[in-house]
Amino acid sequence: MVRLINTVFNLVARRLDGPLSIVIVVLVSLGLVVIYSASGGTSFDRAMGQLRNFLVAITAMWIVANVPPQTLMRLALPIYIGGLVLLIGVALFGEIRNGARRWLNLGFTTIQPSEIMKIGMPMLLAWYFHRKEEGLRALDYAIAALILAIPTGLIMRQPDLGTSILIFASGFFVIFLAGLSWKIIISMGTAFLAFLPFAWGMLHEYQRQRVLTLLDPSNDPLGRGYHIIQSTIAIGSGGVFGKGWLKGTQGQLDFIPERTTDFILAVFGEEFGLVGVLLLLALYIVVIGRGLMIALNAPNTFSRLLAAAITLTFMTYAFVNIGMVAGILPVVGVPLPLVSYGGTSMLSMLIGFGILMSISTHKRLVAS
Repeated sequence: MVRLINTVFNLVARRLDGPLSIVIVVLVSLGLVVIYSASGGTSFDRAMGQLRNFLVAITAMWIVANVPPQTLMRLALPIYIGGLVLLIGVALFGEIRNGARRWLNLGFTTIQPSEIMKIGMPMLLAWYFHRKEEGLRALDYAIAALILAIPTGLIMRQPDLGTSILIFASGFFVIFLAGLSWKIIISMGTAFLAFLPFAWGMLHEYQRQRVLTLLDPSNDPLGRGYHIIQSTIAIGSGGVFGKGWLKGTQGQLDFIPERTTDFILAVFGEEFGLVGVLLLLALYIVVIGRGLMIALNAPNTFSRLLAAAITLTFMTYAFVNIGMVAGILPVVGVPLPLVSYGGTSMLSMLIGFGILMSISTHKRLVAS
């Protein structure tokens, strides 16, 4: 019996990266603890829902981890094209919820195609640069920029600023790591700054209000500035060691909005204080460091670019959410990775980690 258990365990764990798996489980466990507290500490429904989300996502992660990188390379173009077709379908036939057209009803289920691009975008660009690695030209970077711009523009049009930022970041990291010249980056940055006055007029009204609220939340303390004001009060009141689990007044008395999703860090900071937040940041740094180590040891261009892009996109998730909750970035609806409640974001992140583990544990990458 013991031998059978060991055989099953080795079969399940042979394609999983040990250090990465442990930190993922710790982060999700912290999330479950805080989700229960943020739900009022009286019902396990929300926490159990997140646990189900995690079990589905980690199963998907294991499946992807067992897919060889050369197979992932062949899937890159079909996944991107499929995601792009679905995004066009959203633009033409998508359902409108809360003023945004982000969902596509397929009859048997409703999906959010932008989530597919979180994986499809870096996969395709990594495949593209892998095919072009022998001699990259300026035209190749222009084509890569077009590959990135089309789905990003479609997602911004929905509008979904948070997801479009993440997808743009995932693609930009691949282009940058493929050897994009600093002269081009500086030129692009200068052009972007020059374009900002025109971009302001292209933003939706609610997006302009988010920027203005960031600059001065007190202008509308009971409206648009409420999220930032309450989250900063909660984090500040936690002090060094926090008020203790289930004892945060801002969270328990419902002052913090969206406290199980986008603003869960405010609940965490209030209850566990600066020490708890630093521990959380340390865990994120371990994940990022492990991911970059996998990228550094990857056997070829495709796997190296893809692993690095997935890792840096995870870093962007964390940075944007923490900056948003701390009041230094606009509120854009980006969850705290592996901690916030949400099945879709959990699934896309763990599929990304599954790709990292595939690259880490499959030692040979057959040329394609």
